[in-house]
Amino acid sequence: MDIKRVALDAVNETIVMTVVHMDYKGQVAKRINEKMPLATVKGFRKGAVPKDLVEKQYGKAIKQEEVQKVVDLALERFVQSERLNLLGTPLAKVNENFSWEAEELVFEYEIGLVPTFEIDLDAKNNIVKYIVSADDKLIEGQVTRIQKQFGNPITQEAVEAESDITGTFSNEAEGINNTTTIALSLFKDKATADKFIGKKVGDVVTINTKGLFEDDHQLMDYLKVGHDNVHGLEIDVDFTIEAINRAELAELNQELFDKLFGSGTVASLEELKAKIKEDAESQFAQQADQKLLGDVTEFLIENTKFDLPAEFLKKWLQTVGEKQLSPAEAEVEYARSEKGLRFQLIEGKALSQNDIKITFEDLKSFTTKNIRQQMAQFGQTNPTDEEVQGIVARVLANQDEVKRLSDQVVAEKLLELFKEKANPTTKEVTYDQFIAASYGE
Repeated sequence: MDIKRVALDAVNETIVMTVVHMDYKGQVAKRINEKMPLATVKGFRKGAVPKDLVEKQYGKAIKQEEVQKVVDLALERFVQSERLNLLGTPLAKVNENFSWEAEELVFEYEIGLVPTFEIDLDAKNNIVKYIVSADDKLIEGQVTRIQKQFGNPITQEAVEAESDITGTFSNEAEGINNTTTIALSLFKDKATADKFIGKKVGDVVTINTKGLFEDDHQLMDYLKVGHDNVHGLEIDVDFTIEAINRAELAELNQELFDKLFGSGTVASLEELKAKIKEDAESQFAQQADQKLLGDVTEFLIENTKFDLPAEFLKKWLQTVGEKQLSPAEAEVEYARSEKGLRFQLIEGKALSQNDIKITFEDLKSFTTKNIRQQMAQFGQTNPTDEEVQGIVARVLANQDEVKRLSDQVVAEKLLELFKEKANPTTKEVTYDQFIAASYGE
């Protein structure tokens, strides 16, 4: 058999395979001999059919099956021996003039190759690494929320300035229907808050979304409006009042501190605020890291140029999956997945270019850390190593979990790499400023 590669461009090639009689005749003859005792032809007893009649009846199908086996195996071995880094899998080209009677059977397969490129993490960029602080406003707000949460709600007949109102925001045309609890102080305009004063359960108050809150992003929380729609949104929404309460604030004492953080961890209001600040900034740091990872990712996708075998991949997408796609559907699917594919290739290059490998010990260590954190959240602050490793072993026995956790380990290693190599500008901000920056404003 003769096999060769024909390069079309840097990322598209054709594998041409020429199969001759010697490549398959032995296996075909063996199959014919195996078939003879079982062959049935009218006029002959089973097992007594002449060989030429068996060949005539079954030979063509057997030849096609054996040739395809030879071709499939040779193709697999050729891809391995040539160390071809493929995108998708080889696609057989249709040859309208192909004949199974020809002396030489020629098969052609289209392949798409992973492009060759380098990434430049040191390139000049405008990436910012945010250090997010919890300011006094945020901390005081959290203290008040804690007091309300652990205080005693007092039911009221009518809304007052200090009331917490539970109800449903709705606008049928916009698909808004969200039940929430809100304080009048959250509204930006006092005139809006005044509309609620004196209202009772069952009353409906109509308000406009434009300038409803200090930050339009709050519409995402209270009305469940998507981020792309919140800015400048100017529609009327109905708020149907379902409950009215005034919170009798819980006393800030040792009993409350112990309930929140465990015995003796916090002993004063100052220590409570310090703990709130510490916990909040720990969460903010994680969010800032995710933004940094996303920003570097976007930068690399935008600035790392390479060609993909787009037309090949669109054809390949038509053939994979339970349901075959039409050309138009494959076009849509490729457009949807191209960016993810580009980052997948960039991610792999970043790891290989910097000799970063993911080992089982990395995965085990990461999983152990996660399990301990989760147990701590449920009050198990001092589990034994035996308990933790038992859970880790069960988790890592699940292949879906291994894949999910491996992706997280890769993201963690990439984040450390990006922090070191991308040289982002450090900027200290409040959480409100960080949220604004996160949404591109």
